[in-house]
Amino acid sequence: MKTRKVTFDINGETCTSQVRPYETLIETLRDRLDLTGAKEACGMGSCGACTVVIDGVPTRSCLVLTPEVEGSSIETIEGLAKGKELHPLQEAFMEKGAVQCGFCTSGMIMNTKELLDRNQTPTRQDVIRTVSSNICRCTGYKKIVEAVQAAAKAAAGS
Repeated sequence: MKTRKVTFDINGETCTSQVRPYETLIETLRDRLDLTGAKEACGMGSCGACTVVIDGVPTRSCLVLTPEVEGSSIETIEGLAKGKELHPLQEAFMEKGAVQCGFCTSGMIMNTKELLDRNQTPTRQDVIRTVSSNICRCTGYKKIVEAVQAAAKAAAGS
């Protein structure tokens, strides 16, 4: 089977991997790089569980072929914590009880991280609009919205 060498940055480190031409980024992350935070659920880009940030844009990794990320910068949930210090969104999700089964959590956090990166004071409506693109079957979104607002408030206070 023919493979292709692809080089990209993942969580601040350069990575080179031999991949199949039709291999999706979620497959590469989980199966080759052992980065299992992003989850494959629908496989069609509908649910958001596999969301990562590519070149500053939240992206469904099940819809991206790994050869397409040549030269890109990718951030996954594994890259958010600094040592044992969690990212404010990770802290807020735990404190507000926004994590239940956890399946959607990494995609939800990566999507809302990008929101907070570009808007440090999002309105409740901004947060709702952002999280509405990710499917959560457990929490009803209330605690997730509260967690994102708490993280924004904490970041503004620091």
